[in-house]
Amino acid sequence: MAEHCIHIAGVTGSNPVPSTPMKKAFDEQLYKRVSINNLILFVIYLIVLNDTKCSFQALVKKCFNLFPKTFALSGNSKWPDTRKLDRPLRTLRDKKLISGDPQTTFSLTKKGKKTALQIAKIFTQRKLL
Repeated sequence: MAEHCIHIAGVTGSNPVPSTPMKKAFDEQLYKRVSINNLILFVIYLIVLNDTKCSFQALVKKCFNLFPKTFALSGNSKWPDTRKLDRPLRTLRDKKLISGDPQTTFSLTKKGKKTALQIAKIFTQRKLL
């Protein structure tokens, strides 16, 4: 597991997230119990937090780097499986948690950001609800 850190900036408002360092790849025992939809929301949050546009390619790369067991290609764990993002992205869009599509970029709606912040707390506190 890589020891590089990601810092989640504190957010003002009713759901602040502490600026806690997080490992590049998360503990599998923790993230395997989080739904794939929530993992994707969290990754979109991390990408846009750095003022970067969340392209499909960036999303696939970051999902695989942070949660390799969940997003790996079946039969070859060294490569990401883009199909594992397809249906969850449609579901997130249908639930009005994200906007965008694979040909453009993705962003969080207000509701999606609120959910992503809750997921961020799970990872910064290293526990599940």
